[in-house]
Amino acid sequence: MPEQVDERRACAAHLMGQVLRQQRTKAGLSLRQTATLTHYDFGWLGRAERGEYLLPEQHAAALDALFDTQGLLVELRRAANIGHTSHLSARLAGATSGQEVMLVLQVQGRSVPVTLSRREFGRLLAAGVLSSAMPGLANADQMDRVTQAISSPARVDAEVIAYFRRVLAEHYAADKMLGPRSLLKPVLAQIDVLDELRRGAAGAHAEPLLQVLSHYGEMVGWLYQDLGQLEPATQWTRRAAEWAQCAGDANMAAYALVRQSNIAALGGDYAGVVQLAAAARRNPAEVEPKLLALAAQQQARGLVMLGQADECFALLEDAGEALKDHPQVRQPDVPVYLHHYDLATLREQSAVCYRAAGQVATSASILQEQIAATPGRLVRDRGHLTAKLAVALATTDPARAATLGLETIATAQQTGSARIWRELRTLDGDLVRAWPGHAAAATFHDALVSV
Repeated sequence: MPEQVDERRACAAHLMGQVLRQQRTKAGLSLRQTATLTHYDFGWLGRAERGEYLLPEQHAAALDALFDTQGLLVELRRAANIGHTSHLSARLAGATSGQEVMLVLQVQGRSVPVTLSRREFGRLLAAGVLSSAMPGLANADQMDRVTQAISSPARVDAEVIAYFRRVLAEHYAADKMLGPRSLLKPVLAQIDVLDELRRGAAGAHAEPLLQVLSHYGEMVGWLYQDLGQLEPATQWTRRAAEWAQCAGDANMAAYALVRQSNIAALGGDYAGVVQLAAAARRNPAEVEPKLLALAAQQQARGLVMLGQADECFALLEDAGEALKDHPQVRQPDVPVYLHHYDLATLREQSAVCYRAAGQVATSASILQEQIAATPGRLVRDRGHLTAKLAVALATTDPARAATLGLETIATAQQTGSARIWRELRTLDGDLVRAWPGHAAAATFHDALVSV
């Protein structure tokens, strides 16, 4: 383990040194001027620039402020620590020569390109310095394939496409913990790369590449939805559907209809919810049974909001039977969400139907079970479930509902999830109407409006 730590720190120091030298040169400053402006020892700064010394975090922060690099050097310093989850993202921009690659580092909207030898890049991968910033890229051979494909799209092959699939799976996993704010820009950057590859890919790989693009597009639509930006969410989901149609991917095309149905629910278009979800179920022979169950669940959600509770619960029962008969997906390249969609998820999603039908105790019980079963590391998901539980309890237990709401405000701020904020605003309105003058409700209201 000491060797691994030392190698990781050495690699992080080398990358920081390259970024530091590049930014100092770009700013037109000498080493001595930079040392003076940041109140740091000239000799140690020189060693840091040569990659011989790992700057302390506070000095990295001072240099970030000087160069306006939006915390990039701090993130690189933190990447030296095993287990650190970085807010930094990185992408390969291609090869500048036979032995070099261009790596674009991104943080807080700022992009910094760095040129590295293939050997240096391989060391960074092996040491794990870029494991959070570039999920899914495990070794130098994969790096070679992806880099060469970016430089020459005709060289796209199955391994390159598989790499982007792995990265997407990592993004889905990270979304449950981090929420949309940290992931949107990296995913959009990878769509730019994939779209360039699509334009020049050879025939045999064009459709698989379009399929991967459709999955990325759907995720961008989801991230915008979670941020509360419904117009771009709809646009990206429709774009994903177009790519899916071009790829001949019936599952993603149907899944995009379910996603549009979900977005329609947020806009209060419950007739649209029912119509879009029903359209996703129109050709059952072409679609995964799990996806048909999901579409039935979504259609049920629209029906209960239209006052058709009996039809709603009949569809939920049908969805449950389908999931019992098909606990696993038949095809591995279906939308990622379907791999995790099961009876427990269906039960969680049915809580909103029970609440809308006036069965508040059942709704609250379902949500309490799901919170208990959700690991603490899934911060965004636990926060959303907790906010939903608070809303379910608002009419019967205002003190507990307000307490849960207070606990969830910090999670909403951390993740940027508009879904959590929406539940909290609903909670506030319900408490004000049902319990005017209640002390706990007033405390929650004051905390919410002060954010």
